[in-house]
Amino acid sequence: MPEFFNVKPPRCALEGLLSRLKIDTRSELVPTTEALGRVTTGDIISSEQLPAFPRSSMDGYSVRAKDTFGATESLPAYLEVSGEVLMGASPEVRVRPGYAAIAYTGGLLGEGADAVVMIEHTNRVNDKTVEIVRPVAPGENVIQQGEDIGTRDTVLKKGHQIRPQDIGALMALGITEIAVAARPRVAIVSTGDELVSPEMTPSPGQIRDINTYTIAAAVTQAGGVPVPIGLVQDDYDAQREAALTGLTNSDILVFSAGSSVSSRDMTAQVLDAIGKPGILTHGIAHKPGKPTVIALIDNKPAFGLPGNPVSAFVVFGILVRPTIHSLMGYKMPLRSSTVVARLSRNVSSMTGREDHVPVNLYEQDDVLIAEPVFGKSNLIYTLVRSEGVVVVPLDSGGLYSGDEVTVTLY
Repeated sequence: MPEFFNVKPPRCALEGLLSRLKIDTRSELVPTTEALGRVTTGDIISSEQLPAFPRSSMDGYSVRAKDTFGATESLPAYLEVSGEVLMGASPEVRVRPGYAAIAYTGGLLGEGADAVVMIEHTNRVNDKTVEIVRPVAPGENVIQQGEDIGTRDTVLKKGHQIRPQDIGALMALGITEIAVAARPRVAIVSTGDELVSPEMTPSPGQIRDINTYTIAAAVTQAGGVPVPIGLVQDDYDAQREAALTGLTNSDILVFSAGSSVSSRDMTAQVLDAIGKPGILTHGIAHKPGKPTVIALIDNKPAFGLPGNPVSAFVVFGILVRPTIHSLMGYKMPLRSSTVVARLSRNVSSMTGREDHVPVNLYEQDDVLIAEPVFGKSNLIYTLVRSEGVVVVPLDSGGLYSGDEVTVTLY
């Protein structure tokens, strides 16, 4: 097999995959109440308008605005109270010239009224009369019919990730079911003769499988459906069978512990042999995770992630997560939550390599501090003890204590 270990910057490696990937997003109908985090597969159009009727935005009195013109505290306008418009009821009160009707926030105005005077700008003289001490303009303190959204307006565009406020907006229009992208299925294969399942007690030289569960959780968080294939020994035929099973039952294939350049690692050989075009990248200019494998097998993405848990987790975030999002039809890249902090220690690096450094955060003298959490990439608690990562760019030889850095939160 030819040597593939010609490293590429992570972004170039990802773009090389996505540019060749033909995305055919599957659509499915789901209840709106279950659509949080899902992605729309078409524009959602309103069939009605909101509000459906003019509504008061304040507690007060619905009036004809012209009856309040010139009103001041020293020379108030006096209006006769003709009644009140009850919440959830049609108005049975008519506001004629010289009259006002009690209005409630979110409720209808009295018939004939075109504005609402805030209750703070009124004084009740008696049961029949109210004193207005500040004028209102037509439409003031009123939410007009269709002001929020109109009939045939686009509620949500295609490729939009559903948020809690979107669910509320859809429900307000009576849209209780929407078409969203099906969740990509991600097959997960952990390889290595030394691996045993977590419920077992490892013998000397053995370790419990971590990556299957870390990657499965990351897949779920990214919006996909994890499909664990199981533990596979360092055997070509066994890995090939696992890869074929994973590809048959999923949209993406992820191997872990399958990216070493050692002779015992068969992942690159397997991924290059079971479909076309095969391996696109073997090696990324990144720490941790340099020996990562990226392949495209009959239009299904496949990844060989490092076996070390930290490396596997970080590389998943920069390569696999955006691939899942692409298959779900995201029109805009999802932005991770970030904070700006001061670096507490120097961080060394090498020019030409992008480093992701785990950091912990704390406050000192009202300044947010990012403390690097150094540790080998096979130590999972390096991630547990950190809150996010700082990226050292390709063209940088490192970062200095006191530098202002952007921390991408997990």
